[in-house]
Amino acid sequence: MEACPKQFGKESENLAASYLKDKGFIILTQNYRYKKAEIDIIARKNNCLYFVEVKARKNTKFGYPEEFVTSYKQRLLKKAAENYILEHHWNEPIRFDIIAILQQEDVVELVHFEDAFS
Repeated sequence: MEACPKQFGKESENLAASYLKDKGFIILTQNYRYKKAEIDIIARKNNCLYFVEVKARKNTKFGYPEEFVTSYKQRLLKKAAENYILEHHWNEPIRFDIIAILQQEDVVELVHFEDAFS
Protein backbone atom coordinates (compact mmCIF):
# COMPACT_ATOMS: atom_id res chain seq x y z
CA MET A 1 0.00 0.00 0.00
CA GLU A 2 1.32 3.42 -0.92
CA ALA A 3 1.99 6.05 1.75
CA CYS A 4 -0.35 9.02 1.87
CA PRO A 5 1.13 12.33 0.68
CA LYS A 6 1.43 13.73 4.22
CA GLN A 7 3.32 10.64 5.40
CA PHE A 8 5.56 10.72 2.32
CA GLY A 9 6.37 14.37 3.04
CA LYS A 10 7.21 13.64 6.68
CA GLU A 11 9.39 10.67 5.74
CA SER A 12 11.18 12.86 3.19
CA GLU A 13 11.82 15.58 5.77
CA ASN A 14 13.19 12.99 8.20
CA LEU A 15 15.45 11.59 5.46
CA ALA A 16 16.72 15.12 4.74
CA ALA A 17 17.34 15.74 8.47
CA SER A 18 19.31 12.47 8.73
CA TYR A 19 21.34 13.44 5.68
CA LEU A 20 22.17 16.82 7.23
CA LYS A 21 23.14 15.24 10.57
CA ASP A 22 25.48 12.88 8.71
CA LYS A 23 27.08 15.98 7.13
CA GLY A 24 27.74 17.53 10.54
CA PHE A 25 24.73 19.83 10.82
CA ILE A 26 22.90 20.29 14.12
CA ILE A 27 19.13 20.22 13.61
CA LEU A 28 17.62 23.04 15.67
CA THR A 29 13.99 22.59 14.68
CA GLN A 30 11.73 21.05 12.08
CA ASN A 31 8.48 22.49 10.73
CA TYR A 32 8.97 26.00 12.09
CA ARG A 33 5.81 27.99 11.40
CA TYR A 34 5.35 31.73 11.04
CA LYS A 35 2.03 33.01 9.74
CA LYS A 36 1.48 31.31 6.33
CA ALA A 37 5.07 30.06 6.07
CA GLU A 38 6.71 26.87 7.23
CA ILE A 39 10.42 26.14 7.19
CA ASP A 40 10.98 22.39 6.97
CA ILE A 41 14.37 22.31 8.70
CA ILE A 42 16.43 24.90 10.54
CA ALA A 43 19.96 23.71 11.16
CA ARG A 44 23.31 25.06 12.29
CA LYS A 45 26.82 24.21 11.26
CA ASN A 46 29.79 26.17 12.52
CA ASN A 47 28.65 29.80 12.71
CA CYS A 48 26.01 29.60 9.98
CA LEU A 49 22.25 29.12 10.24
CA TYR A 50 20.61 27.09 7.47
CA PHE A 51 16.99 27.33 6.42
CA VAL A 52 16.22 24.21 4.42
CA GLU A 53 13.22 23.60 2.19
CA VAL A 54 12.58 19.92 1.46
CA LYS A 55 10.74 19.03 -1.74
CA ALA A 56 9.91 15.44 -2.60
CA ARG A 57 8.22 13.84 -5.57
CA LYS A 58 7.54 10.31 -6.77
CA ASN A 59 8.06 11.18 -10.46
CA THR A 60 9.15 14.01 -12.72
CA LYS A 61 5.96 14.19 -14.79
CA PHE A 62 5.42 17.82 -13.73
CA GLY A 63 9.07 18.70 -13.09
CA TYR A 64 11.86 18.06 -10.62
CA PRO A 65 11.21 18.61 -6.90
CA GLU A 66 13.45 21.69 -6.63
CA GLU A 67 11.42 23.41 -9.36
CA PHE A 68 8.48 23.64 -6.95
CA VAL A 69 10.26 26.17 -4.73
CA THR A 70 8.63 29.15 -6.42
CA SER A 71 9.53 32.80 -5.92
CA TYR A 72 6.37 33.10 -3.78
CA LYS A 73 7.53 30.21 -1.60
CA GLN A 74 10.97 31.81 -1.34
CA ARG A 75 9.41 35.07 -0.11
CA LEU A 76 7.42 33.19 2.54
CA LEU A 77 10.54 31.33 3.68
CA LYS A 78 12.49 34.59 3.95
CA LYS A 79 9.78 36.18 6.11
CA ALA A 80 9.72 33.15 8.41
CA ALA A 81 13.52 33.16 8.55
CA GLU A 82 13.53 36.86 9.48
CA ASN A 83 11.16 36.11 12.34
CA TYR A 84 13.27 33.18 13.55
CA ILE A 85 16.42 35.34 13.42
CA LEU A 86 14.73 38.06 15.50
CA GLU A 87 13.33 35.55 18.02
CA HIS A 88 16.75 33.96 18.53
CA HIS A 89 18.90 37.12 18.25
CA TRP A 90 20.99 35.54 15.49
CA ASN A 91 23.77 37.80 14.17
CA GLU A 92 25.84 35.32 12.17
CA PRO A 93 25.58 34.30 8.47
CA ILE A 94 22.51 32.52 7.13
CA ARG A 95 21.85 30.43 4.04
CA PHE A 96 18.82 29.04 2.23
CA ASP A 97 19.18 25.49 0.91
CA ILE A 98 16.87 23.10 -0.90
CA ILE A 99 16.95 19.35 -0.51
CA ALA A 100 15.20 17.65 -3.41
CA ILE A 101 14.14 14.03 -3.02
CA LEU A 102 12.96 11.93 -5.91
CA GLN A 103 11.65 8.50 -5.01
CA GLN A 104 10.82 6.33 -7.99
CA GLU A 105 10.10 2.69 -7.26
CA ASP A 106 12.78 1.57 -4.77
CA VAL A 107 15.32 4.19 -5.81
CA VAL A 108 15.67 7.33 -3.72
CA GLU A 109 17.71 10.21 -5.08
CA LEU A 110 18.58 13.09 -2.75
CA VAL A 111 20.16 16.28 -4.10
CA HIS A 112 21.32 19.10 -1.81
CA PHE A 113 21.22 22.54 -3.44
CA GLU A 114 23.42 24.76 -1.31
CA ASP A 115 22.77 28.50 -1.24
CA ALA A 116 19.77 27.89 -3.52
CA PHE A 117 18.42 31.44 -3.24
CA SER A 118 19.06 34.61 -1.28
